[in-house]
Amino acid sequence: MASRTERFKTAAVKAARTARKWAQTAAREADRLLKEAQKRAKTDERQRRIKAALRRTGKVLKAAGRAAIVAGVAAGIASARAENRKLKKKKG
Repeated sequence: MASRTERFKTAAVKAARTARKWAQTAAREADRLLKEAQKRAKTDERQRRIKAALRRTGKVLKAAGRAAIVAGVAAGIASARAENRKLKKKKG
């Protein structure tokens, strides 16, 4: 029969192996969770960048729209002035 010390050592080694096995399992699980968290973070960051790009595009389109309106008004005014000049020349 094994001595008390031998039984204690055997039990300690067995417990250490079991602990190592569960530590490896926990590490694999943690890696899987980390990958998933990184994937979600990338998705969130991508969505943030897309929204920012859309906001910038909206600002550019608004500015272009305003410029088109101003150009249209300016063209209308120029056309009206040209007509007035023609009428004044014909009268004079």
